[in-house]
Amino acid sequence: MNTVVLNLEPIIRLSNEEFYQLCVVNRDLSLELNATGELIIVPPVGGESGNQEADLITDLNIWNRQSKLGKVFSSSTIFQLPNGAKRSPDAAWVKLERWEGLSLEQRKKFPPLAPDFVIELRSESDRLKSLQNKMQEYLDNGVRLGWLINPQDNQVEIYRQNQPAEVGIMPITLSGEDVLVGFELEL
Repeated sequence: MNTVVLNLEPIIRLSNEEFYQLCVVNRDLSLELNATGELIIVPPVGGESGNQEADLITDLNIWNRQSKLGKVFSSSTIFQLPNGAKRSPDAAWVKLERWEGLSLEQRKKFPPLAPDFVIELRSESDRLKSLQNKMQEYLDNGVRLGWLINPQDNQVEIYRQNQPAEVGIMPITLSGEDVLVGFELEL
């Protein structure tokens, strides 16, 4: 199944609230909205990708429960990025002070911020270039560290602010660096 992109811009520009309501009434769909107003219908992943995603979130959450430095989010969470895009990384982490700076209403809906850290896991249906563009969009909007895990090519792309993406070959141990201090992930 492929990603479907609908260009709504000639007809309507969805407000934050309208996009939120669209997602609420279409709970069975995974939706994103890019900065140009295109509605993206993201296909579901298969069992292998779903299991890998669960493992990544579990490892991140175990570290976070011990460190108590932030909040971990699943792929069901949509973040409103500063450029207007509404994106849902496969796993995300937000520093606790930034999360607590949001109002309760902002926390209940789609948080209006870019996470500090994101993971995108390439599934069989994902185009690599689309995910690379999404990773760059995250960086451009304030994400400090991101990992694009590409099992199909046995690679990981590491994204950092103001640096070109670094490509690592799996198996590899990734470091949370100065963003997720003390976190390591073995792939």
